[in-house]
Amino acid sequence: MAEALLRLFFAVPLPAETLDACRAVIDPVRQGPMGRSARWVRTENLHLTVRFLGDTDESLIEALAEAAREAAAGVAAFDVELAGAGAFPDGRHPRTLWIGVERGNAELEALDLGLVAPLRRLGFDVDERPRRAHLTIARTDATRPAVSHALGQSLWAGADGWSSTFRADHLVLYRSHLGGGAPRYEPIVEAPLRG
Repeated sequence: MAEALLRLFFAVPLPAETLDACRAVIDPVRQGPMGRSARWVRTENLHLTVRFLGDTDESLIEALAEAAREAAAGVAAFDVELAGAGAFPDGRHPRTLWIGVERGNAELEALDLGLVAPLRRLGFDVDERPRRAHLTIARTDATRPAVSHALGQSLWAGADGWSSTFRADHLVLYRSHLGGGAPRYEPIVEAPLRG
């Protein structure tokens, strides 16, 4: 009998105080006149994705736990500073709104690179292109361009001069549960960073 497929990803979670700080920037935009037109990530679900795996055979969980521990052991605990906001692909036609990562990028990249070898050993096709660390907060791909542009402008104004810093001390393998409302993220494995 085939094993179940689980939707998995590796990420660095945000502590409660940082989630509250993000809420102070996000909520005025979300609750504004055009806020309903975007698909917002629930604040308690905010995280810094390190590596997305997608649908993965459940039988690989223990090996992925070991991959998390291996990558985490190679990086010392570090400070992450969130600051400012932006959009992909650009500010004129935003499809994804995000909060930026001002400090901690090198360490997040080191965690990602630490996963490459163990994932390859498990048969994953690993993309090694560098990624820009960010905190996805909303998707506006189903929104009229003028509205998504206005939402982006509101977010950038609200995040101007704002920052929040937290200590990243573990890497988590999450399972994403889709369907029946907003996604839920279940921590499967927590791997402490060195030190």
